Amino acid sequence: MDGKRWLPLEANPDVMNQFLCQLGLRPSWQFGDVYGLDPELLSMVPKPVCAVLLLFPVTEKYESFRLKEEGRIKEEGQEVSSDVYFMKQTIGNACGTIGLIHAVANNQASLEFEADSPLKKFLLESSKLSPEEKAVFLEKDEHMRVTHESSAQEGQSETPSIDDKVDLHFISFVNVGGQLCELDGRKPFPIVHGKTSEDTFLEDAAKMCKVFMARDPLELHFTVIALSKA
Repeated sequence: MDGKRWLPLEANPDVMNQFLCQLGLRPSWQFGDVYGLDPELLSMVPKPVCAVLLLFPVTEKYESFRLKEEGRIKEEGQEVSSDVYFMKQTIGNACGTIGLIHAVANNQASLEFEADSPLKKFLLESSKLSPEEKAVFLEKDEHMRVTHESSAQEGQSETPSIDDKVDLHFISFVNVGGQLCELDGRKPFPIVHGKTSEDTFLEDAAKMCKVFMARDPLELHFTVIALSKA
């Protein structure tokens, strides 16, 4: 990702909700913080939940695991539903926006859009493209870029420079056809983590978040955000 770069999006549900509102998503579902992954704290998250975003540090341990995982899946194969909307990331620091696109694109049956929603238009026009073509489509979409830039300057933390090296990365977990799918634009394909259901999705996604945390137990920079019915 040595080409285009955007400002990083803050892991702040208010910023994300405002960003999607500007793109024409109605606020019938809202992002909110998940304060912990034990059953008691998960029970406080409004239900149903249709997507979970994880912000995590990209460490040497993680990169080593990622390459092994990719090699294993290429060798063994996996069954991924053809209904999964998945895009590659080619823009530096755009993982927040791509995480939001993955969350929304794979839940369009539940979500509501304004009639002139730029996000709905983007999803319709890119739905049949390959993951690589979707990435190029995002690069050329001026409305998405401008909305991202304005949202990246919101929030409570100081806005980093566009050239700052950011070692934190967003991914999405969604339920597509009863499969728990991890969607990460840095990976060549979705990763299927077994079966899930509307009732167990939050707990199933939380288990995967715990796996990421256990891989780097000394790291503290993990944030979990859920897209819940308002």
